[in-house]
Amino acid sequence: MMMWPDQLPAFVPFFLAAALALVTRGRVRSVLMIGAVVLSGLHLWLLSSDITVSFRFLEYELTPYRVDKMSLLFGYVFHLAALMSVLFSLHVEDTTQHVSGLLYAGSAIGAVFAGDLLTLFVFWELLAVTSAFLVWAKRTERSYQAGMRYLIIQVLSGVILLGGIVIHLNTTGSIAFDFIGIDSLGGWLILIAFGFKAAFPLLHTWLTDAYPEATSTGTVFLSAFTTKTAIYTLARAYPGTELLIYVGATMACFPIFYAVIQNDLRRVLSYSLINQLGFMVCGIGIGTALAVNGAVAHAFVHIIYKSLLFMSMGAVLYMTGKIKATDIGGLYKTMPKTAILCIIGAASISAFPLFSGFVAKSLIMAAALKEGYEWIWLVLLLASAGVLKHAGIQIPYFAFFAHDSGIRTSEPPRNMLLAMTIAAFFCLAIGIYPAMLYRLLPFDVAYSPYDLTHVLAQTQLLFFAMLAFVWLNIQGVYPPEVRAVNVDAEWFYRKLFRRISASLFGWLWRTDTDFRKWALKKIDDITVYFAKIHSSTSGKASIIRPTGYMVIWVAILLAAYLWLLLSFPH
Repeated sequence: MMMWPDQLPAFVPFFLAAALALVTRGRVRSVLMIGAVVLSGLHLWLLSSDITVSFRFLEYELTPYRVDKMSLLFGYVFHLAALMSVLFSLHVEDTTQHVSGLLYAGSAIGAVFAGDLLTLFVFWELLAVTSAFLVWAKRTERSYQAGMRYLIIQVLSGVILLGGIVIHLNTTGSIAFDFIGIDSLGGWLILIAFGFKAAFPLLHTWLTDAYPEATSTGTVFLSAFTTKTAIYTLARAYPGTELLIYVGATMACFPIFYAVIQNDLRRVLSYSLINQLGFMVCGIGIGTALAVNGAVAHAFVHIIYKSLLFMSMGAVLYMTGKIKATDIGGLYKTMPKTAILCIIGAASISAFPLFSGFVAKSLIMAAALKEGYEWIWLVLLLASAGVLKHAGIQIPYFAFFAHDSGIRTSEPPRNMLLAMTIAAFFCLAIGIYPAMLYRLLPFDVAYSPYDLTHVLAQTQLLFFAMLAFVWLNIQGVYPPEVRAVNVDAEWFYRKLFRRISASLFGWLWRTDTDFRKWALKKIDDITVYFAKIHSSTSGKASIIRPTGYMVIWVAILLAAYLWLLLSFPH
């Protein structure tokens, strides 16, 4: 089949660039990577929103490339995220990171343009494998162990997804990737698989475990693609599933309590990432046009400002070699540009007016009130205040202002600053002119975020949240920076399961050892017995007997056999 230019799948340039990155170095590789992302983005921008590429394979209709308004929205922001991530990593001479980063971004783009479940599964697994190398690229024992745990959970998600697809196919006879729902076992399994990558409660520990162990540049890639691909799949297959409202509300709340006690600032950002995903899942669960618009709009802006925050912390880690709140502080003196860019990201995630988070999150909040979910609205409102504390204030405060750590460094390389500046620009541009985002949303938007009541309510919330942070610090009540390891729900498999396994296998080894000793002793006893009876001096089996004895015993046995034969005829 001839492939016209507008039918070229958007992931192809990324895969080609990754292949060429294996055999190029230095400036050539940098130009190649940036060029591939930019050209692919321009190609996507010029596409219409009604392209479908499909063909038959065996009995099935496969649609590896489907372009509509929702997939285009995620395609745009994934290209922007790829551009920022690649630009941020140009100073790194590491083939593993460059190749896996391009393959990872391409896999995410392939997933959002997949029109059937089998194509989605292929890219779902590619996401898992390629992203694991970004964790392993740090090349430490901790990153290796975290990467293995990460890969196991991601592959488990793929196995569950495949099982769900098979059952869904048998139930419906279709592998089209559209609305699925939870009316069948297949739908439930697919939802659980999506839930792994969306970091549902108790399924989220891979994120907070692996992301902080990745390289300073690899974490920027990781923050953008996996979880937002999952949000896209939920928005495509499960809009209006009420269960997701309560799952999302839980996700929005519980990470706050873990984030405020973390010492590793990238782990703080990992928890805040889950918190923000909760808002998106809530919007998908509400399922109205306004709510789904809010969910995907929030995913769009979240990719940008979360990348900015991870880039700012990656710059701190790269320049100082430290990322713990107890080890850094006062860096605004020597990294003022990074500090300002970080504050822009913090203001965006906190949903300050005129910043991108404000114009996206408000869509979800308005939808919750409109559909009568007042308690959910209140929960999300409290979660918004928590976001300000642990991400809006805690990140820039402890990294740049809390105390003078005595570290004197400089601004990061220009490519890192440029990537952060691009992200900061979009954080401000979308916040000031939200129509540039709203016109990309899948449904028509008749909503103005800069309503006076909404602006005043949000400003008051942020003001009192900041006041509470200051008061708690002055009173010494706010959790201090402590060198500690805080274990989340992974306690069940990293601690409890490990102890149970150790006890169980210890008992098995002891039982096996005892049984082997008993069996060897019995074998030794039998060997000694036979050796004794065959002894040439006193053994009973070694006594020389006349041949007549054998004849007598043969006659006795023959007589017994004949008696049995005659007594019990056939």
